[in-house]
This record gives sequence, C-alpha cells and structure tokens, in this order.
Amino acid sequence: MNYRKIASLLAGAPLLAAMPATAQEAESGRAEEGPPAERNFDPGILGGDFITVGVGGALSPSYTGSDDYVFSVLPVALGNVGGVQITPRAAGLRLDFIENPDQGVGFDLGVAARLRNNRAEDIEDEVVLQYGELDRAIEVGPSVGVSFPGVLIPVDTLSVSTDVMFDVAGAHDGTVIAPSVSYTTPLSRGMIASLSFNAEWADESFQDYYFRSDPLTFTGVPGDALPAYEPDGGGFTSVGANLLLGIDLDGDATNGGFGLIVLTGYSRLVGDAADTPFTTLRGTRDQFLGAIGLTYSFGL
Repeated sequence: MNYRKIASLLAGAPLLAAMPATAQEAESGRAEEGPPAERNFDPGILGGDFITVGVGGALSPSYTGSDDYVFSVLPVALGNVGGVQITPRAAGLRLDFIENPDQGVGFDLGVAARLRNNRAEDIEDEVVLQYGELDRAIEVGPSVGVSFPGVLIPVDTLSVSTDVMFDVAGAHDGTVIAPSVSYTTPLSRGMIASLSFNAEWADESFQDYYFRSDPLTFTGVPGDALPAYEPDGGGFTSVGANLLLGIDLDGDATNGGFGLIVLTGYSRLVGDAADTPFTTLRGTRDQFLGAIGLTYSFGL
C-alpha cells in the first residue's frame, strides 16, 4: 500500500481524506489524539480502489478581478482506480498515472483539465457586463510533480507540481501554466489539513482575451466605457494560498462514509490581470474564496 496516496490526493485541491491510527492502536482499541506516529497502519478502503464523491457550495468573485461575490454549487470527485489517482483541480481534475512508492521520493505524471468560466456568466458589475460575456474555455494538458514524504512527521507530504494546459475550445486559444507547492499533514485520526501556495502564468493570447479593454466592444452608454487597455504580453496573472481541512464525520476515514471539507483561499492579481481597468476601476486585486461541502467515500 502506498501510504502517501491519501496525502497526495489532498494536496492539489479541496477534498476529504484522513489518516487512521496505527495498526497496534487499532488492535488495542486505543487511538492517539494527534497524528499517527508510524506508517504501518491499516488504511482500510483507502488502501485499494476507492471513490469519494460530494457536492459543495463556494463563494467566489464573479470574474477574475471582481469585488462582487457569487455563490455556486460545485461537484467533488477523487479516488484511486486501477492505480490511477483522480484528484480535483479548480473547476476540473487531474489523472496521475504513476503510483508513488511506499518509501522515498515519488513522481507524478498525468493529465489535467479544467473548465474556465471567467466572464462567461454571473457578471455582477453592470459596466463589465456591457462588454459582453466571453466563451467558456476548456483547458487540457500534461501535469508533472514530485512529492517528499516525512518532512516533519512520518506521514506528512510536501508536493511540488505544475500543470501546463492549452485551450481546446477556441475561447482564449492560449496556454496556462499553474505551478503549486503544498504541504499535507494529518491533525488527528479523523482530520487532515493541506496548505498550498500557487501561481498562474498565461501567454499573450490569454491575457488579450480576458484583460484587454476595447471601447468599441462596449454596448452601454459611451460615457460609461472603461479606458482602453492593451496587455503587454504573457506573464503571471496571480499568486495565492489555500487552506483545506478535511473532517471525517465518524472519526475514521478508513471505513468510508460521510465527511466534510472546508476551504479558504486568497489570491493577489499581478501583471495585466491587476492593471486592467476591469480590476483597477471596477474591482480589486485581492480575491478571496470560501467553500464547504459534504462528501461520501466508498471502496470498489
């Protein structure tokens, strides 16, 4: 059994998993209040093929750079099927085809995909809305990473990964690179925490599509149009951090069942994403995220 599987599934996105007590504790009926001190515990359903599904509600900016927030309902899915790890990404998922070893450094190689709805719906700002809704982008591409176990305790994991995705739907027709660093550790038998730092880089085509301000496309009263703005080219669009808590409702994730996820996040827009008048005049560089959801895990 790859004991880092549970932590690596959590490292990239909001979902539920928890680390069990040691095998000796399970046999004696005693459980530690803190995280397990050994890696030779019984992982239960999480030791084989399993699926976690759920649904959550999120409060997030109505578009990148907005200071208006909208509520949305989002699905959650993760698991391990036939050695393929399924982990969620923001508005998408990743498939990892390389199983990490039980000991030592692990490597990840797979495919990531996401649906980008930026300015495609739920635009709350009446001025920005007059520039029209944009098309939804479907971004797909390779994902690579490396994970280091036992950084502070035997069952924690430090992961570094990068997704390189290309728009295949013909919306922005650009390339997005999303690097991240995450630290995942159990807090108790039924709770796990994951702290991640992330950034996003996008090419010129992406920047022009989302951040260019052209008065000729404004359909409202001409005097309300925003100043013209032309992005400089490719560059970073944001940097940020997310904190996830996963809580098993019966205190033991190894037997499956219901759980809760709680996610908070903050990102700071940079470059053209911060300088466009969609942000400077109608919104803010500071972007916040909050989400809570209910999950259910079961073995296959």
